[in-house]
Amino acid sequence: MPHPTRRDLGTGLAALALALAGGTPPAAGAEAPPPAHDMTEMPASWMGREQIAMLVYPGFTALDLVGPHYMLTSLMGATTHVVARSRDPVVSDTGLTLVPSATFAEVPADLDILFVPGGTSGTLAAMRDPATMDFLADRGRSARFVTSVCTGSLLLGAAGLLDGYEATSHWMTRSLLPIFGAKPVDRRVVRDRNRITGAGVTAGVDFGLAMVADLRDRLYAESVQLLAEYAPDPPYRSGSPDTAPPLARKLLEDMLAGFLQRAEETGRAAFAARRPG
Repeated sequence: MPHPTRRDLGTGLAALALALAGGTPPAAGAEAPPPAHDMTEMPASWMGREQIAMLVYPGFTALDLVGPHYMLTSLMGATTHVVARSRDPVVSDTGLTLVPSATFAEVPADLDILFVPGGTSGTLAAMRDPATMDFLADRGRSARFVTSVCTGSLLLGAAGLLDGYEATSHWMTRSLLPIFGAKPVDRRVVRDRNRITGAGVTAGVDFGLAMVADLRDRLYAESVQLLAEYAPDPPYRSGSPDTAPPLARKLLEDMLAGFLQRAEETGRAAFAARRPG
């Protein structure tokens, strides 16, 4: 018997919806009924038509993207574009290579979700790239939700999309957000109107799951969470600067001091270039 895949999620959720509505889900091993029948019994909120654009650029942090991508591609009916300047393969900061599914010009003008992952030197290079910044500024003006994880918020800020909004970032770079007119908030996921930002790296899973609940409902999100077996129980309590050993925190602060200085300089210049006058 072939192993089930996440493509079976829609059928499983449809069967669950049918059962909740008083119908009978397909028997184990039986062929699922045609989608049209399932859809008539499914809560209207479980099927959407969202257009989602997830940016990639050389040197982005793969997990910033992959966690949210797992969650957002669980949205039945949604279309997810992995977008870059070209369709050439894009190499992450750890060497993981992804092939974009669309270019800046090919992505729909009106998006439901614009998503930006973070990184380190790659993020600063993207901040200095006019094509990338023009794309973010353009799609961000009309997107239903403008979102990021980790230092992706620095890119949103540099594009002028966080001015006057609360936001978060990786704990090391959160203090840079005021450069862009944003108010830094120390939370895993921060919502301010249609701006939704996630903190560092693994917070992308929380961000993505929260978006699933917003765009569908709690039961749908809980089913996706269960499918992912997302029940964090890390072996160490070192995932926050408040709980990490002082030596570990100092090690990272010393290691990234040069990056923070470059990020501040690059961010100020990029933001100034976007401001009128």
